[in-house]
Amino acid sequence: MEIINIEQGHPTVRQAMTKLQNGIYRARATGQPLAKIIHGYGSSGTGGAIKQAISMELRKYMARGMIKAYCPGEDFGPFSSAGREISAKHPAASRDRDWGVQNDGITVVMFK
Repeated sequence: MEIINIEQGHPTVRQAMTKLQNGIYRARATGQPLAKIIHGYGSSGTGGAIKQAISMELRKYMARGMIKAYCPGEDFGPFSSAGREISAKHPAASRDRDWGVQNDGITVVMFK
């Protein structure tokens, strides 16, 4: 699974979205079926602006056909439909260290 670390360097939301876009394009170009976006959870304790912006951006990527699905880290496990969909298509996902641990600081993306 490709790792896209947009948290590194504590970027602004705009900088993080640029890192996300570059990471998505890079992961797709290498043919990786999945990517894990490390975005952190935010210092407020209620989910940061970057996490919210990522969700909106990934919905746009889905609408444009760039990604097939995405799963927030808190749902990346056997108890959510998004987690089960990813692991059904890519069984190695269930061996990832974040599988089933409800990590709010990541999001997993599945490419077409």
